[in-house]
Amino acid sequence: MLKAVWRINSKGTGQKGRGKRDGAKGTGMQRNLHKQAARVRLGSYEFKKKGASRFDMRDPYHLAVALTWPQFLATLLAIYLLVNIAFAALFWLVPGAVASARPHNFGDVFFFSIETLATVGYGEMYPATLYGHVIAAIEIVGGLGFTAIVTGLTFVRFSRPRAKLVFAANPVVATHNGKPTLMLRVGNGRLGVLLDAVAKLNVLLSVATPEGRHFRRAQELRLERAHLPAFPLTWTLMHVLDERSPLRGYDAGRVIAARAQLFVTIEARDPTLATVVHDIRNYTPDDIRFGMRYADAVIIAEDGTPVADLTRIGVLEPDTGEHLEPGWTEREEALE
Repeated sequence: MLKAVWRINSKGTGQKGRGKRDGAKGTGMQRNLHKQAARVRLGSYEFKKKGASRFDMRDPYHLAVALTWPQFLATLLAIYLLVNIAFAALFWLVPGAVASARPHNFGDVFFFSIETLATVGYGEMYPATLYGHVIAAIEIVGGLGFTAIVTGLTFVRFSRPRAKLVFAANPVVATHNGKPTLMLRVGNGRLGVLLDAVAKLNVLLSVATPEGRHFRRAQELRLERAHLPAFPLTWTLMHVLDERSPLRGYDAGRVIAARAQLFVTIEARDPTLATVVHDIRNYTPDDIRFGMRYADAVIIAEDGTPVADLTRIGVLEPDTGEHLEPGWTEREEALE
C-alpha cells in the first residue's frame, strides 16, 4: 500500500517536474522566437513576423531589389572589396606570381586585382607565372559575371515603374448627401493620364469577443466609386458610414479606442510606360479628421479648362453644409 502511494506520488512529482522544465523550455523558446521576429513596416504601421527571414540568401534577386539604395550600394562596395581582397591574397601567397609587384606587398597585388577584375590591364603589372595566369584568368571571368549582374540589378532598380500618386495627409468624415461619409482624396502626380484606375479601401480594427479576447480584424470598406476609366486630375474615394459599414457609429474617440488603421491601394495603367503601376498608403486613427472636409483643389480657368492644384490635395475646411465633391466620386446608380 505504501509502495503504491509512493509510486503515485513519485509519478506525480516527476510529471510536475517535467511540467516545470517544459514550461521553462517553452519560455525560452518564446524568447528565442521574440528575438528572431522580423520587423516589417507598412507606412507608419508596424508588425512583426516569426519564422520569416529578413535576409534569405536563397533568393538573392529579391534581396537585392528589396534593399534601399544606401544598403544596395554599401552591399556592392562590400562584395567588391571582399572579392578583390580574396584574389589579392591568392597572388600575395605566391611571391613572383605578379611581375613588378614588390614581394610581400599586399597593396601592389590588391590594386593589381582591381585592375584585373575590371579587365583594365595597365601593363606595369602582369601575371608572371602559370599560377598567376590561372588566378588572373579566374578573376577576369568572375569580373565579367560580376559586372553583368551589377548592371542588371541596377537597371531593374532604376526601371521599376512608380505610380506617383499624391495622397491627402488626412482622411475626413463629412456629411455627403445627408449621410456621414469617409473621404480620402488622391491626385495624379504625373502630367499624363492614368487609365483603368482601381482603388480598394480597408480598415484594420481591434475587436473584442464576448469572452474578452482581443484580435485584429481587416474589413473592406465599400467605395461609392472604386473604378475610374481615366484618372487625369484628382479622385475622392468615398465610403458611406451606413448600416452596412463596419465603421457605422464610430466617432473620433471610438476610432482611436479600436486602433483603426486605414489602408488604401490604387492600381492603374500608365499608357506612357505601357505597364501597371500601383501604390499603397495607410493612415493611423489620429490622422482621421471628423467634421472636416476637403477644400476645392480644382478650379475652372477663364477658358473653361479645369486646373488642378496638387498642393491643395489635403487642405481642409470645416464641414458646415452640403457640398458636392467634384469629379467622379459616386456610383452611377447613386445619381439616378
